[in-house]
Amino acid sequence: MEELIKIQVKNDRQLVNARDLYKGLEVKRRFSAWWEQNSKGFEENEDFTSVLTSTVVANGARKPIQDYLLTIDMAKELCMMSKTEKGKEVRKYFIQVEKDWNSPDMIMHRALEVSNSRIKLLTAKNQSLANQNKDLQDKIDRDADDVLFSHAIRYSNHSIKIRELAAILTQNGFQIGQNQLYQLLRLEHYISKHGTLPMGDKIKRGYFRVTHGVKNGHAWSTTLVTPEGQKHIINKALRGKFDESYQKVIVSTFGI
Repeated sequence: MEELIKIQVKNDRQLVNARDLYKGLEVKRRFSAWWEQNSKGFEENEDFTSVLTSTVVANGARKPIQDYLLTIDMAKELCMMSKTEKGKEVRKYFIQVEKDWNSPDMIMHRALEVSNSRIKLLTAKNQSLANQNKDLQDKIDRDADDVLFSHAIRYSNHSIKIRELAAILTQNGFQIGQNQLYQLLRLEHYISKHGTLPMGDKIKRGYFRVTHGVKNGHAWSTTLVTPEGQKHIINKALRGKFDESYQKVIVSTFGI
């Protein structure tokens, strides 16, 4: 069907722009005079609503002008009031538009659109809640790590040696000596396989730092565990994350 007058849809209602209808009916009088005479007897906010639109003036600028959005029923009545052949044509057009709008297929189509919109909204809300819950759980986990670490160690503002970390772990129920801790950290890929220096990626993460020096003509290096590394290793140990490697260390040390 050819579109004689543009139809707008707002809040599941079909609406017609008054100025579009005015042009479609080919009215000769000014729009304001036509509207003033023909809008009598209609109720604002029921049959029509006032809106502002714009038009282009001579200098190319846009000028705001008064307009109205009409229900299809009001538009059909205005067509009848025109008492012209054009009015009859446009009225028949509106009648067909209404029939199409209220056909079973269109009703189902609109229902599906509403359903899809609700599903998208619900999905977005659920995703937002899931993200919020994840953020909250992450914060709880971080706070729990901080609480656990604060109970295990009171001085976290400086780096310590491996033997000091082993002593802290032992004091908190994770029985382990310096050499055993080195073995465990090698198994967990924190310390190089055949030495005492930390792996490069663990240094980059800020878990360790290495100091170097020379004494009696001999170069030396010492692995230190940073406050961040202490918190990380203590939390994993006390949460059972090292249990498998710990058992291997015990078996290797005591032959159990």
